[in-house]
Amino acid sequence: MNEKKYSFVYILTNMHNTVLYTGVTNNLRRRIAEHRAGRGSKFTQKYNVHKLVFYQIYENITDAINREKQIKAGSREKKIEMINKMNPNWEDLYEKLE
Repeated sequence: MNEKKYSFVYILTNMHNTVLYTGVTNNLRRRIAEHRAGRGSKFTQKYNVHKLVFYQIYENITDAINREKQIKAGSREKKIEMINKMNPNWEDLYEKLE
């Protein structure tokens, strides 16, 4: 069976929704689990950032990386606006991942 591979751009926050972290991965469930286990980036470890509040799916890793760069270059307000559109209650989306 030829299983299609996807890439993901995601935004994590902390318990109080005050810190935002943007990342890219080819396995969203695994990567978020790594962040939660303290094996994510130094930034997410330092600020206890492991609540998944936003993600986008891409068929091409290059597109995902370009989108990650675009999001990171944008303002905090733009990130908050994106999160509010997808997830207005800022719920942790990790448990809802398939």
